[in-house]
Amino acid sequence: MIRRHHGSKPAIALWMLVAVADIALLAAAAGPLTMMLIVAALVIVAGAFYGMKMISRRQPEPVQVRARRRA
Repeated sequence: MIRRHHGSKPAIALWMLVAVADIALLAAAAGPLTMMLIVAALVIVAGAFYGMKMISRRQPEPVQVRARRRA
């Protein structure tokens, strides 16, 4: 008899499938408008996080280029 260890990939895939089905059921129960509001809030939070990350990133100092004269 073949035994699988706990937490094997098929079991994880099954739980992920159950989680997706649960989210689909919640979306159907809560209504499309509520789910759109939740998704919009998540997009706004993600955009704010990305914006703060871009603002706090330091810009490299410009390199001064000197023109060489030909002899």
